Amino acid sequence: MSHATTERPVPRWARTTARLLPLLALPVCLWRLPVGFGFQMGMDLPPSGQPLLITVPYVLALSLLSEAFALLCAGLVRPWGETVPARVPVLGGRRIPRHAVTVPATLAGLGFTWLLVDWVLCAFHLAGFSDVGYTNGWWRALALIVSGPFALWGPLILALALGYHRRRRPLAAR
Repeated sequence: MSHATTERPVPRWARTTARLLPLLALPVCLWRLPVGFGFQMGMDLPPSGQPLLITVPYVLALSLLSEAFALLCAGLVRPWGETVPARVPVLGGRRIPRHAVTVPATLAGLGFTWLLVDWVLCAFHLAGFSDVGYTNGWWRALALIVSGPFALWGPLILALALGYHRRRRPLAAR
């Protein structure tokens, strides 16, 4: 049985989705920044009491990691996600095993899908879930607007992982 693969083109929807992931994370990353500096963004919570020396680096790191992860998802549609770039010592030019990409991407997609479920349950106060209180409805609406796109990450990563998996399938499995 042959395990040869053929190069199937990356569909336009997948390229577009991979490009959009960093943009979907950007609003919530920007929302976090004032919180790191102690501004509550309308949340009806007591101040954290943590010094800025802790909160600012934490929020910056969380935002940078979010954007880095979003950019890493481009590997699901770009050549460097299928073959190790030639400039990498020892491994350069080798094909990346399909499951080495699809398993972590699927697990991440499932984890982020839980965030979507949590967002829906809290946003609409379903099954006894609720989000943090806000000083008024405008702050709550703004919070939902900036966090909603980020909550879509899970299903989008799952779709990209499935597309990657299907494109990289051995010929015999098609």
